[in-house]
Amino acid sequence: QVQLVESGGGSVQAGGSLRLSCAASGATYSASFMGWFRQAPGKEREGVAAIYSRASSTYYAAAVKGRFTISQDNAKHTVYLQMNTLKPEDTAMYYCAASKGDALVPLSSGEYNYWGQGTQVTVSS
Repeated sequence: QVQLVESGGGSVQAGGSLRLSCAASGATYSASFMGWFRQAPGKEREGVAAIYSRASSTYYAAAVKGRFTISQDNAKHTVYLQMNTLKPEDTAMYYCAASKGDALVPLSSGEYNYWGQGTQVTVSS
C-alpha cells in the first residue's frame, strides 16, 4: 500500500504560480509512475503530468506543457507540480496518484492504483 498526501493548493490570480507537493509513504518502492490529475466540477478527471520514478521521464498534457513542471525528490518520497502562468481554466481539484506497474499511457487515470485526497486550486481572472 502507498499513501499519498497532497498539499500546496490555494487561490491565486491568473498569471500567478503555485507548487503542489505529494508526499508518499508506505510501500513507496512499489511506485513506478507518479502522476498529477485534476477534476473540475462537471468534468471528467484528466491527466496533467506524470513522471516515471526510476528514470525521471516526464509526460505532460498539451494544455499545461510549458507552464507546469513535474519533479521528484526520491530521498523525501515527494513529487512536486510547479504550476506557472496559471489560467482560470486550471481551476480544479488536483490529485496525486501512484502506479504499481509500468503505465503504458502515463496520463490515463486507469493506470494508477493509489490516489491522494486532493488539493483545491482556484485561479481567478
